Amino acid sequence: MAQTPSNEADRAPSVGELTPPDRTLMGPGPSDVNPRVLRAMSTPLVGHLDPSFVEIMDEVQELLRYTFRTDNQWTIPVSGTGSAAMEAAIGNVVESGDTMLVPTNGYFGGRMASMAERAGGEVVEVSAPWGEPLEPADVADALAEHDPDVFGFVHAETSTGVLQPDVPELTGAAHDHDALVIADTVTSLGGVELRVDEWDVDVAYSGPQKCLSCPPGASPLTLSDEAMKKVLTREDDPRSWYLDLSLLEGYWGEERAYHHTAPITNVYAIREALRLVAEEGIEQRWARHERLAGALKAGVEAMGLEMNAPDEYWLPSLNAVRVPDGVDDAAVCDALLEQYDLEIAGGLGDLAGEIFRIGCMGYSARPENVIYVVTALGDVLESMGADVDPGAGVTATRNALEE
Repeated sequence: MAQTPSNEADRAPSVGELTPPDRTLMGPGPSDVNPRVLRAMSTPLVGHLDPSFVEIMDEVQELLRYTFRTDNQWTIPVSGTGSAAMEAAIGNVVESGDTMLVPTNGYFGGRMASMAERAGGEVVEVSAPWGEPLEPADVADALAEHDPDVFGFVHAETSTGVLQPDVPELTGAAHDHDALVIADTVTSLGGVELRVDEWDVDVAYSGPQKCLSCPPGASPLTLSDEAMKKVLTREDDPRSWYLDLSLLEGYWGEERAYHHTAPITNVYAIREALRLVAEEGIEQRWARHERLAGALKAGVEAMGLEMNAPDEYWLPSLNAVRVPDGVDDAAVCDALLEQYDLEIAGGLGDLAGEIFRIGCMGYSARPENVIYVVTALGDVLESMGADVDPGAGVTATRNALEE
């Protein structure tokens, strides 16, 4: 005879059907997911060593090389979010006792520093204010002063809306000092120009949920032969077994030996997301992001708002817009979510409370979304007493989209 549950801990939870709200995602990530990617995720599972899945792995690697613009053999999706790819990059390349040069011009340079320290490295800095790119002369001076083993930089700084120009100058200076270069391309891969081989980047990592419009779970990473040589010849094992690339090499390399159970559905998803990149063409995709984000930029400026980054290093995939005087950025974000089912975000770190972060990435980078975010933002700001002209913003956005 069944017993009646004696206390709350014995009662089975009563949870209803999953019904998340239908949002328009125009924040710093994730972005809206293409329906084709969602369909790919609903297809049947196979084993992570099934011959058909091995073929899928090969296809994903080929598509990633195209998107990164690289011939690197060692190009894989790391099982985990973008931070897992970041930690795989830094935790394998930085050994105990190594020196890593990191930037100070944004939130994610600070995360680089934290990961390098946890890997046993000594961190030194090349300074630049938040909201500005690194100056090649400053990088060269820091390289000469510290002679680091590794130099890291953020190609597209999600916290400030700044795109790092002059990448070949930075990598050239680093290689003159025999330093390997690690690039954070989380908000640039598939959205703005990125050429890993041509720019001599040794290691680049990214996240799938930004310009690739893919749910997080399988995160792009590529390493040059020189970088992988350092990984495979280091004296001590990396501190993470799960992210040890010398072990993952057995799974993603020719051997295809068991290491862990890959997130099969996420690999399906990134395969379809990357197939969409290849169908569109990588350079055409870069141009689409620039055109649509340019319309967004035209709209917010015509409305009376200011961009955080000057035009010469504006980041199309992440638009940092200054919060107008007298306005609470969190209240604006909350109102957009409640009234319009629209997600944007406020600032991080040194720019907390000072900027809105508006993404224009992947499947979210569509004309109807750009018009929607400009219209909704103008309406909410005006209702809060900000000195804006919503109509002028919408007109400028439409005109830019029609050009």
